[in-house]
Amino acid sequence: MDFQLDEASSQVVAVARRLGREVLAPVAAEYDRSGEFPRAELRVLFEAGLLDPEIPEGLGGVGLPRWLDAMVTEELAWGCAGITLAKTANNLGLTPILVAGTAEQQARLLTPFTESLRFAAFCLTEAGSGSDAAALRTRAEPVAGGYRLNGVKRFITNGGVADLYSVFATLDPAKGAKGVVALAVPGDTPGVHPGKVEHKLGIRASNTTEVVFEDALIPSEFRLGAEGDGFKVALRTLDLSRANIAAHAVGIGRRATDEAVRYAKERRQFGQPIAEHEMVAAMLADSAMEVEAAHLLTIEAAWRADQGLDFSAHASMAKAFASDSAMRAADRAVQILGGYGYMAEYPVEKLFRDAKIYQIFEGTNQIQRLVIARWLAREATA
Repeated sequence: MDFQLDEASSQVVAVARRLGREVLAPVAAEYDRSGEFPRAELRVLFEAGLLDPEIPEGLGGVGLPRWLDAMVTEELAWGCAGITLAKTANNLGLTPILVAGTAEQQARLLTPFTESLRFAAFCLTEAGSGSDAAALRTRAEPVAGGYRLNGVKRFITNGGVADLYSVFATLDPAKGAKGVVALAVPGDTPGVHPGKVEHKLGIRASNTTEVVFEDALIPSEFRLGAEGDGFKVALRTLDLSRANIAAHAVGIGRRATDEAVRYAKERRQFGQPIAEHEMVAAMLADSAMEVEAAHLLTIEAAWRADQGLDFSAHASMAKAFASDSAMRAADRAVQILGGYGYMAEYPVEKLFRDAKIYQIFEGTNQIQRLVIARWLAREATA
């Protein structure tokens, strides 16, 4: 793995950095207040080729490697994690098609995302199945020519705006994980509609809703993989997307550190900038160390996936470490800014709220630690 980017990769990262700072950051606070979906800014990302950059070139996409997409995500999340989450949710929603779709399905379902601004969503979580993701209650009843889909998915990013859903449903709850099927569901399918809109602590620019399926008929040609393979498809998708979630957290942590450094250099107490006070300097140093370590761990996890190496545990390490680090960096930033850090007019208050969700979604950090521990046990006996 080469740490020196070639010219083309450097240009991609530079574009993402410019968009994060000049397009997303200036509007982040307003979208955080309004909760409005940032369609105009996402169109800018689409036109730059950065909304769905992992769609292969053969299907009209950019075809970025995952490690480079992670660097793009970090730069965009520096500007606003909530806006950037629509991009990552697209990636999450489309990955099952890349993982399990046939060539015909990929061409049919993915190509439209390269031709116009469209959104995708990943529908796994339900009210009673979060960390226990196999405990699904959404039913896919086999009928002539396909499946009748009934159920409610919860906390779905892009749920209210998606043109395409990747849905995981059970054929038979008694079969557990072995009874799950994966379906690609067009958003205009009769019987499919958004439910309750969620009002969130952070990432408020992202669209999060329930998604309701009421006797929705899904043709068998939209099944991804074989019946019973749906849970494997979901887990593979989450493994592949975890480094991108970690990159979000790195972006938040880096922004929090940058804001804290800038303030500490300007704020004077006892006759000198507070950055020169040892206690403050130590907090800044801790944030810088952790953010840089999280960045490197994230890029390695994504690079391993690109190389076809074992990467699941590394992705879990990156997600857990990066999100924990982002939370600590945001907490330190609020502390360093003091009373100003607690006020909504300064960005660190939003960063603090945004950071928390990254310890929770796409597998809580407690679940990530279980994944890592089980990997360690297997490695020790290999």
